[in-house]
Amino acid sequence: MWCAINAASFSCNNENVNVKVPYYNSPEFTPIWNLKSDSINMLHSIADFSFTDQYGQNITRSTFKNKIYIADFFFTACPGICPRMATNLKLVYDHFLNNPDVLFISHSVTPERDSVAVLKKYALDRGITSNQWHFITGNKNEIYTLARKSYFVEQEIGFAKDSSEFLHTENFILVDRNGHIRGIFNGTQAIEADRIIADINDLLKEN
Repeated sequence: MWCAINAASFSCNNENVNVKVPYYNSPEFTPIWNLKSDSINMLHSIADFSFTDQYGQNITRSTFKNKIYIADFFFTACPGICPRMATNLKLVYDHFLNNPDVLFISHSVTPERDSVAVLKKYALDRGITSNQWHFITGNKNEIYTLARKSYFVEQEIGFAKDSSEFLHTENFILVDRNGHIRGIFNGTQAIEADRIIADINDLLKEN
C-alpha cells in the first residue's frame, strides 16, 4: 500500500487483494480470501512476547520479524499427541532446513517442568539442531494467554476459556511475515505437512 499527501491532495492506493493463503482474524477461523490492501494492517496479529529457548536465548516477537513461521504448544512429558505432532512438524522443518525465512516455535505448556536443559535434550533427541526451531519456556500465564488470545489455538472456546485451565491442543498455526495468522492445521495428521509446505511456499512468494 502507498499513500501520498501534499497541501493540495490526498491519494491512497486501496486495491482489492486476492490471496492464495487466507487470513484469519478471529477465534472462529473464518477464512478471508479477499480484502482491501489498506485493511491488511488492521487485521489481528500476534502480540509481543518474551521467552527463553533451548539454547538459553531470549526469543521475542522481533525474532520472527519478516519471517514466516509455524507455532504450536506441547510438553516434553506428553505421552499422547505431542510425539505425533513433533514428527509431523519435523517433516516441514526438514523441507525448509537452511531456509532463513522459515522458522518454528514450540511453546511448552508445562514450563515449570520444561527447563532450558530439558528442552535442549528434547530437541536433540529429535534431530533438531538449528536455530530455525525454537522450543521455549517462560511464564506459564503469559504462554497460555498468548496461545488463546493471539494464536486462537482453542478456537472452539477462544477468549472464553480461563487462562488457568490446562492448555492442550493439536493445532499448528501458520503466521506470515507481518504477524498475521494464515493457517490452522491438525498437527496429528501427517498429511497436513504437505498442506503446510504448500502454504508456506505461497507465502514466500508474497510481497
